[in-house]
Amino acid sequence: MSFTITQLEAIERAIASGELTIIGANGRQVTYRSMTDLLKARDLIKKGLEETGSVKKKKFSFIKFGNR
Repeated sequence: MSFTITQLEAIERAIASGELTIIGANGRQVTYRSMTDLLKARDLIKKGLEETGSVKKKKFSFIKFGNR
């Protein structure tokens, strides 16, 4: 299944607001059972977009200072 940036943005807005219901651009409404399901859907959409090259995977680096 192909995904769009718009779908990813809608999921991320729902996560940020704590909402479980998303209304798409076409008026279709989807309600997730839990925030965990919403997060899984976001990860699935991100992975699909990364595979098609629509978004780039973010890379992180960590630097450790001192002996802690």
